[in-house]
Amino acid sequence: MSSLVIVGAQWGDEGKGKVTDFLTDKADVVVRYQGGNNAGHTVISNGKVYKLHLVPSGIVQNKPSVIGSGVALDPLSLIEEMNELKMQGIIFDKLLIDKRTHLILPYHIKLDQLREESSARTEIGTTKRGIGPCYEDKTKRCGIRVCDLMMPEIFKEKLKQNLNNVNTELKKIYSSDELDFDDIADKYLNAAKIIRPYVADTSIIVQDYIKSGKKVLFEGAQGTMLDVNYGTYPYVTSSHPTTAGVCVGAGIPPTAINEAIGIAKAYTTRVGKGPFPTELLDKTGDYLREKGHEYGVTTGRPRRCGWFDTVGVRYAARINGLTGLAITKLDTLTGLKEIKLCVSYKYKGEILNVIPPELNIFDECEPVYEVFEGWEQDMSSVRSYNDLNDNAKKYLSRISELCETPISIISVGPDRQQTIINGKFFNE
Repeated sequence: MSSLVIVGAQWGDEGKGKVTDFLTDKADVVVRYQGGNNAGHTVISNGKVYKLHLVPSGIVQNKPSVIGSGVALDPLSLIEEMNELKMQGIIFDKLLIDKRTHLILPYHIKLDQLREESSARTEIGTTKRGIGPCYEDKTKRCGIRVCDLMMPEIFKEKLKQNLNNVNTELKKIYSSDELDFDDIADKYLNAAKIIRPYVADTSIIVQDYIKSGKKVLFEGAQGTMLDVNYGTYPYVTSSHPTTAGVCVGAGIPPTAINEAIGIAKAYTTRVGKGPFPTELLDKTGDYLREKGHEYGVTTGRPRRCGWFDTVGVRYAARINGLTGLAITKLDTLTGLKEIKLCVSYKYKGEILNVIPPELNIFDECEPVYEVFEGWEQDMSSVRSYNDLNDNAKKYLSRISELCETPISIISVGPDRQQTIINGKFFNE
């Protein structure tokens, strides 16, 4: 039995797509266990760029790729994404979608947009793709699942009941136009015909893969600091991007997880609202944004940029039980004269070495930095840790020490080949 989980160790957008794609070479199966099309994973292989939102990254290498029950699935968006990938030569004969996966419907998207724009509620900074309202219905026990969509009469009955309630809310609270039942039913039932061949009880299939000795790679979206329990609540996503989310999102027991690799940029980025102690609102922040192409794959929004925060990544290592770190975009730091590393926080004169759960306290924390000399090395062709310059090695060594986790992978460019391997995976 060998399974490995890829999790974001920051606020998402850490480069999970590339690392997952790289490790897919060693894996037999890839499973996406949470999130929705608010995710944006970029995979670059042999000069080709693939933009993934719902489709697991393993599909690029034609590996069995599973969308687990923990995902919030917009079937219309999925079909659009599949069509775009097919035009790039991607084959979908190994895609599976779990029957228990909850559907994002047009009223989820509408409510998400209206709530974000409402002055009566704090703006969270969502992608407005209906993810939160979908998970909300799941918890309220009125969600509609893929298995319902496969049975037209049941789907229409549940849709009608939900739409009656939602249209009342749209009209009375937001003074918005009501949504049309027939239009939604037609579009989704047509979508059902397209995705039907891929639908299965994937929990059984994934567990069978594990029992038979296959190497299973679990891929999450977003990051630990956006976890609905352990992130910067309420500025979080609505699911569990952490390793704990794998069990409920893929239908496997905790004992089936062997390794967990946390992905972290060599600096830090965040999209949306919420605390960000190391954020840089200066030329250095602009430099990182432009050189690192820090714009959302899904929304195109510019990302907030700042120095690496070891307090946050150490927290992620503890929450997820990380066995290794993958540091991405090390090459982006090339050219900076000095590089800062946040080693603790200061709050009203007190040094904090952990993230405070209280948002108002976290928001007022000031970073305490160690300063490192920068470097000018072109890393694009570096493939060995020993070939990195001494300043980069010192920086990485300190990150590993403060995060209490070995660094297993170092990314020095966007292509799959621009990767330094510093560890072993799948119990090699």
